This record gives sequence, structure tokens and C-alpha cells, in this order.
Amino acid sequence: MQRLLTLLSAAATLACSAGRDDARADTAVVTTSPGTVESTGADRAAVPAADTSAYPVVRGLYLNRFAAQSARKMRHLLAIADSTEINAFVLDMKDEFGLNYVSSNPVVRKYAGDTHGVVRNVRALVDTIKAHGLLPIARIVAFKDPVAARLNESWTIKREDGSVWLDKENLAWVSPYHPEVWEYNLDVAEELVSLGFAEIQWDYIRFPEPYQSLPKQVFPGATLSKPMALARFLELARERLSGPGVRSTADIFGLVTSVRGPLEVGQEWEKLSPVTDVLLPMVYPSHYPRGAFGVARPNAEPYTIVKTAIGAARARDEALGITRKEHVRPWIQAFSIGTPEYGAEQIEQQKRAIYDAGYGGWILWHPGSNYDVFVPGLARVKPCRFTFAGSGSGTCN
Repeated sequence: MQRLLTLLSAAATLACSAGRDDARADTAVVTTSPGTVESTGADRAAVPAADTSAYPVVRGLYLNRFAAQSARKMRHLLAIADSTEINAFVLDMKDEFGLNYVSSNPVVRKYAGDTHGVVRNVRALVDTIKAHGLLPIARIVAFKDPVAARLNESWTIKREDGSVWLDKENLAWVSPYHPEVWEYNLDVAEELVSLGFAEIQWDYIRFPEPYQSLPKQVFPGATLSKPMALARFLELARERLSGPGVRSTADIFGLVTSVRGPLEVGQEWEKLSPVTDVLLPMVYPSHYPRGAFGVARPNAEPYTIVKTAIGAARARDEALGITRKEHVRPWIQAFSIGTPEYGAEQIEQQKRAIYDAGYGGWILWHPGSNYDVFVPGLARVKPCRFTFAGSGSGTCN
């Protein structure tokens, strides 16, 4: 286990150096325990997933906050999308730095952050994305929120002595159990929907890693298991966002597809899958330890790693009675950690693995949103283009 943690932690550090300080090369602790909070016995999916059989194939690019703020960068990325199969953009609108827009809600604006700029005109940006036939997706970092934690200590995870718990980056997290944290994030999501986003993608839907080298995490007032707390939040999010016909989706560790039981960060397939419209597992080959799935060097065999991980996801969804083709939309590794360096060939292998596992959609992740070297691995024919009439997620033609 310690070897796994060391490997994944090193991978995260390298990914951050690839071009963005908040690169989401997360780490995970694997366990089959119910987490630090005892289950109440209510650990079950509260409602079946909505019928989303008509959901279109989404093939997208991740755009960090700085790319979304740059007119020059946006023109370049739109040109890539116009000439390839890309039909969606995932934009950082609330990340670890705070909001990437100026909120009109005074409660939300309180937690804006103030050091990394914002998109000046979100509605105009979203309208431009839609005009290119692309699905605009807003990424919201939920619980790794040092800005909100700094301004409202009552929302934070605690140490046993009652002080604020800090992670290895010396950052405070807000508690996934806190109802005001839920409301704040849902207020952000609803405002972004009102500005034209057609999908809310929840990231850091998890607890921080409980490393043995760090103090114990304490969650005042918690009564549910970690997986159930995350599931309840996502269930509420889907209910709140269902009115305008917007998808509520969630990023999860790649390990969640193949580990039985929950990770210690609280993510568990059987709890999260039924309460999300789409799950996005981060099955980056470089993040798997040597020997994973019987592969000596996972980073060197992207097809095998992705095919095995996503095949496991499909089997678990089928066991839950979820058979929608677009319910699983994996993240594709579009960055290099170790050897070989990733390029068009590795993109093609990961895509083929996803298709062979029975799914059609995916999102490319590069921490600096730099995709030029990977463009030759993209097809020149789109699975569909989105058209929009009023609110809602649009029609894919």
C-alpha cells in the first residue's frame, strides 16, 4: 500500500509540473472499509438513475481556468474542435483557486478568491462555444476548497484537538458532510446553468487522503458513511439541476472501477453510479502501479489498462441494471509521466480501448490545456454537433 501511495503521489507532483499548478493528478488510498464514519445501514442508492438513453456521445477537451480566460487560447482550441471529432469543452469555473467568474450572488461571491483572474464575460464565452456546435461543461471542484475553508472555519474538516485539518499541501478542505457546503456548491452550479452551461461536472467529489503521516480527520456531526455522504450530495445535485435539463456528472479515481468496496476517500462505484447522469473515471495509465491488471509497466500499455478498467466499470453498471452507453465517459491521458512520452498513438490506443469496452465518449486531460501534439490522434469526423434552443443541454445532430 505504501508503495502505491508513493507512486501516485510522485505522479501527481510530476503532473503539476506539466503546466498548471492545480493539475488534477490526484492520489488515492485503497481500502474496503466503510471509511472513518460508521455506516447507518442506509448505504444504498436512493433512487434509480434517470433515463438518459438519448444522451449523445461527448468527446471533449479540458480547459483550465487560464485557457478559458485567454481569447487567443480559446481561438486556438476552437480551431482544434472545428477540425476534429471534439464536440465539447470542460471549463474550470470553480477550482482550488476559487471562482473563475464574477458571481451575481452575494453569498457565492464571498468565496470568489482573488489571485488568478476570472473569465470576464461568461455568457459570451458560452454562447461562442455553443455557436461552434460544442457542449459547454462547467467543472466545479467541490470539497477541496481552501478559499471557502479559509473564510468559514465552521465548514472545515477538523483535527482531534478541534483545530483545522490540513493536507500535505498545507491546504484546508471543506467537509463533504456540511449542509452549507452543499448549498454553496449547488448555488454555484445553478448560477452557471443560468449562464448557459449544459452540464455540471463535479470534481473532488471525495474526502482527502487520510495519510498516516497526517493527523486524523474528524467530521463533526457526521452520521453517514463517506460513500453515502457523497452519494446523497450527488443525488441532491441531480434533482436540483434536472429542471433545465442539465446533466449532473462526476469525476472519480480510475481505481474506483476495479476496487471492490470504497476507497478511503469515499468513492465507491455502487454508491455513485446510480445517482449521476455520467461518471468520468480518471483511468490514466501512468497512475496505475506496476503490475496493475498484470501489466508490468501500465504507462507503456495504455490500451490494456484502459480497456480493463473501463470493462470493469461496464460490468459493475450492468450488475446495477444501468446499461446506457454514455453513462461512463472516461478521462484520457493527454500528458506524459515517465516513458514513453504520450502523443497521438497513445491517444488512439486509449480511444480504441474505450470503444472496445462498449462506450463512445471521453475527455482529454492536459494540465496546461495544450493539445497540439495529440491532434493527429483525433478523428476528423464528429460523432455529432450540438444545437441549442433556449435552456437545456441541446440536441446533438
